[in-house]
Amino acid sequence: MDLKPKIEQLRQSGKGIHMPHIYYGDPNTDFSEQLIWTLAENGADLLEFGIPFSDPTADGPTFIAACERALSNGVTPAKCLDVIHKLRLGGFNLPIIVTSYYNILYVAGVEKFLEKIKEAGGQGIIIPNLPIEEADTLTDVAKNTGIHPIFQVTPTTTGVRLKKICDASTGFIYLINVEGVTGARDKLNNSTLKLVEKVRNLTDTPILAGFGVSSPEHAKYLTLAGADGVIVGSAYAGIYEKQLDTPENTLKEISKLSHKIKQACNEGLLARKSL
Repeated sequence: MDLKPKIEQLRQSGKGIHMPHIYYGDPNTDFSEQLIWTLAENGADLLEFGIPFSDPTADGPTFIAACERALSNGVTPAKCLDVIHKLRLGGFNLPIIVTSYYNILYVAGVEKFLEKIKEAGGQGIIIPNLPIEEADTLTDVAKNTGIHPIFQVTPTTTGVRLKKICDASTGFIYLINVEGVTGARDKLNNSTLKLVEKVRNLTDTPILAGFGVSSPEHAKYLTLAGADGVIVGSAYAGIYEKQLDTPENTLKEISKLSHKIKQACNEGLLARKSL
C-alpha cells in the first residue's frame, strides 16, 4: 500500500504507471465510490483523490464544474478523509494521493491535516497552489508524518527552481504537460518531450505526466518519451458528465478507457526499452 514500494515494483516489472484523478462527490457520493473501485479494477495503479474546492485555480471547466457539483452535495474535507478510511476498511489497497488546495490545509493546520490523511490511509499530497518557495512547513511536516509531498513542474520551470522541486518530491514528480489548466486535449506539445528529458537528467525520482492526457495515444507517447506513467482526470469526468442523472451507466465506457490507458503505458515503456 505504501507509495514508494508500489512504484518501485511497477518500475522493476517494466510496467507503466496509471494514476486517475477524481474529485470526490461528483456528481454524487455513491457514484464516486463506484468510480474509484471501477478504476482500481481496470488498470489504475495509484489514485489521486481530489478534495473539492470552491476556487480550483489549476483546473479547467470540467473539473471546476465537478468541484461545484461536489460542494453543492455537501462534500467537505472531513467527509473526504472519512471516505478514504472507508475505502481502506473495504479492502482498497492502492496508494492514495490526496489533492487539496492550500487554503484547506491552512485553515485546518498543516500538521493536523497531514496527520489526518495518514490516519485515514493516504500516502501523499499534491497542493497545486503551493509554490516550492513557500513549502518548507509542508516538507518538514511531511517528513514527520510519513506523507509524501508531490510537487509539480511545468514547461516554464527552469534552473535552480526545477532542481529544488525535483529534490523536494519524495514519491514522484508531477510533470505538467502544458502551459495552462487541467482538461482533455487533442494533442500534446513537443515541449513535453524536452521537459521529461530535463527532469530525467536531474533525478531518478519517478515522473508522472498529467494535464491534457486524454487518450491511450497520449499515454504511449509520454511513456515512450521517458515518463514512468500518466495522470488522467478530466477525460473520465468528461464521460460521466454527459449523463449526470445516471452516471453509473457510463462506468463501462470509463473502465474501457482506463484499461486502454494502462495498456498504452506498458506499450510505451516497452517500446522505449527496445530503442
